[in-house]
Amino acid sequence: MDAVDTVANKSEDTIVCYAPTMITTNGVWQGDNPLDYSLPLFILQLTLVVVSTRTLVFILKPLRQPRVISEILGGILLGPSVLGRSQGFANTLFPLRSVMVLETMANVGLLYFLFLVGVEMDLSVIRRTGKKALAIAVSGMVLPFLIGACFTFILRDQDSEALGQGTFILFLGVALSVTAFPVLARILADLKLINSELGRMAMSSALINDMCAWVLLAIAIALAENDSSSLASFWVILSSVAFVVFCIFVVRPAITWIIRRTPEGESFSEFYICLILTGVMISGFITDAIGTHSVFGAFVFGLIIPNGPLGVTLIEKLEDFVSGLLLPLFFAISGLKTDIAAIKGGRTWGVLAFVIFLSCAGKIAGTLLVTTFYQMPLSEGFTLGLLMNTKGLIEMIVLNVGKDQKVLDDESFAIMVVVAVVMTGIISPIVATIYRPSRRFVPYKRRTIQKSKPDGELRMLVCIHTPRNVPTMINLLEASHPTKKSPICIYVLHLVELTGRASAMLIVHNTRKSGRPALNRTQAQSDHIINAFENFEQHAGCVSVQPLTAISPYSSMHEDICSLAEDKRVALVIIPFHKQQTVDGGMEATNPAFRMVNQNLLANAPCSVGILVDRGLSGSSRLAANEMSHRIAVLFLGGPDDREALAYAWRMSEHPGTRLTVLRFVPGSRLQMMSPLHTLRKWSTMERKRLQQ
Repeated sequence: MDAVDTVANKSEDTIVCYAPTMITTNGVWQGDNPLDYSLPLFILQLTLVVVSTRTLVFILKPLRQPRVISEILGGILLGPSVLGRSQGFANTLFPLRSVMVLETMANVGLLYFLFLVGVEMDLSVIRRTGKKALAIAVSGMVLPFLIGACFTFILRDQDSEALGQGTFILFLGVALSVTAFPVLARILADLKLINSELGRMAMSSALINDMCAWVLLAIAIALAENDSSSLASFWVILSSVAFVVFCIFVVRPAITWIIRRTPEGESFSEFYICLILTGVMISGFITDAIGTHSVFGAFVFGLIIPNGPLGVTLIEKLEDFVSGLLLPLFFAISGLKTDIAAIKGGRTWGVLAFVIFLSCAGKIAGTLLVTTFYQMPLSEGFTLGLLMNTKGLIEMIVLNVGKDQKVLDDESFAIMVVVAVVMTGIISPIVATIYRPSRRFVPYKRRTIQKSKPDGELRMLVCIHTPRNVPTMINLLEASHPTKKSPICIYVLHLVELTGRASAMLIVHNTRKSGRPALNRTQAQSDHIINAFENFEQHAGCVSVQPLTAISPYSSMHEDICSLAEDKRVALVIIPFHKQQTVDGGMEATNPAFRMVNQNLLANAPCSVGILVDRGLSGSSRLAANEMSHRIAVLFLGGPDDREALAYAWRMSEHPGTRLTVLRFVPGSRLQMMSPLHTLRKWSTMERKRLQQ
């Protein structure tokens, strides 16, 4: 070794000597062991972490476990609890001298991941959220926080003097009361509840909870690092507030200026992207220097990035690399710090089980108090309380900071990690078992046009995949003959595939108004669709249009359509056929997933479903409602589906410019020796009376 430096690890009081020049090896042919050098060792460690976490993701996927569980368990697997119990494994692959490099890279990954979380968060949700979500978030934090405070006294009686500090109460209280917003979003998407009323309420409450947790975390870190001086803690908090104000009133306008300098539709220059990525590190450096934590600065910097194309660009460039490669290092570090063997004695394990039970019960009880007050069903309140128990990255940050600052010892840290894993792991299976909203969509309660009042409002849900579907839909709606006596309420649902990014989950089921500039391709399509239908609403008369955008995987998109149809009590859902007409008159498939959506919708819809096949209706000229002229044909074989089609056609036929032709098919054995006209008139009178009953 050319030089030896001494490094003191603050949390472990361990002195580690390393050679700063031993970075890359000369090769095994020169007699060097690659694991003695920092770069080859780090590459191997990173590979082990990624392979172990991805393997656990594959194994636990049938159990509906979120990825964060696999990442935490992967870290524990490599740590002293399992493989690390072997001194040969620990000293060879995870020696103490490598921890500094590993933890530095883990914190860099954590820095940029929290920046992305800030970019993806939509703070306008907090402004739009109602009192119910706010009350659920607050009540879901207070009771678990009090339980955590009581738990600190149990641990203090068991162990060290440090555990009696007030900061320990704050750390455990935050760890037990926090709800992991990104993890909850993925759980809801997996359970196909992301667009349900319960899912929207859980997301709004979790977002408020997450923001409160960040404030409490900043205070806890300030108090933990400056326990000897209350004045120093005051300056830390004041400096953090000043940093937030500076970001809002100085940095955000500067970033907005960058966005305005980039022409609409063009990509941002490499210089601007590098400038913002450098700003993430500068923000982390500033908040770390003032005594908060580097991740706090990165998170705040991400929050002030305006919604729009810049945020989308940053997410596309960073998401996969940061969350897939660097973030698992943070959980690996957490696993290396977790020693399950430190939880000693049956009494301690009993305390652990008691804390898990009380923490879950506290969240559920606090949530049930609010949901009962607002007269929500007991099952939904219980399910919402379970979902609010979701733990994840924020709790692990709290625990790691607490251990680094010696607020938590090995035993209490291991206990809290187990609490996080168990509480998050049990949520998905329990919720999937006890809460199944699809049970509401039972066939015998389906709403139809036949059952709708002739002089009442007809509610229709129109589904749109692309702007190409719009002209045909509008022409069909024009032919539906809205009148003052029987107006039509149209819910226009733009269906967008969820690509798996958290940013898409944050704008799920969003309602937009026309006139706003398009920020990305999806919103540009939504704006085009909304403008067309709002123009139709203005000129048609007796029509009300409510535009919506649902973003979800194609596998669960029918759930979103069914939920909306049930909530809005629509009588007819119209969705485009999975094939479109070509120039030569043929039909071509646009997206194979569209067919799956249509099939699932037909099997689960709570009302009538019409699949619109465009064979040139979109090319017909747009006329005023009183000048419209259509010829409609109904092929009637019999049965409820044909009667529903006939009821819709009869509504259209009431328009003076529409001519209806009904062609009835009957078996040859039922034909009677009478004129076809007499038979049709007799059948028509009977069917019309039946439809009007």
